[in-house]
Amino acid sequence: MPYGRNILARMQMKLFRPLLALTVLAAAIAGPAAAQTADQAIFGVWRNPKNSVHVDVRPCAAGACGVVVWANADAQADARKGGTENLIGLQLFRNFNQQANGRWRGKVFVPDLNATFSGSAELIDRDHLRARGCLFANVLCKAQVWVRVAPPLG
Repeated sequence: MPYGRNILARMQMKLFRPLLALTVLAAAIAGPAAAQTADQAIFGVWRNPKNSVHVDVRPCAAGACGVVVWANADAQADARKGGTENLIGLQLFRNFNQQANGRWRGKVFVPDLNATFSGSAELIDRDHLRARGCLFANVLCKAQVWVRVAPPLG
């Protein structure tokens, strides 16, 4: 019987080696593509929790930037009260750079307060983004979950 086990073990190794080689090859090919997709996953049009503002996040010279492409009447009125005449076309997310942990960090402009804060963005999944803004380094912070409504425009 030991002879039979030896044959079985050799057959398993013959099947295992090509499978292992294919797995390593697939990982080598998919690795850079997966990393590129992860880097670009933040790009697209996102809406805030109240669905009052839509922001197109796309690559810019500083990393990633987000521009308002749609806002309801209430959001536009709030922005005007804060001193921002035109909300549509306004850059809300500025100089966002991807960190080693996959989180993005940059500046967030809040039109109704007419102020800029430190911010971060982190994908929860493909269609949900946790956006966070802080008055001071991780003090007096507010987080929201934004929802993807479209791929990047243009």
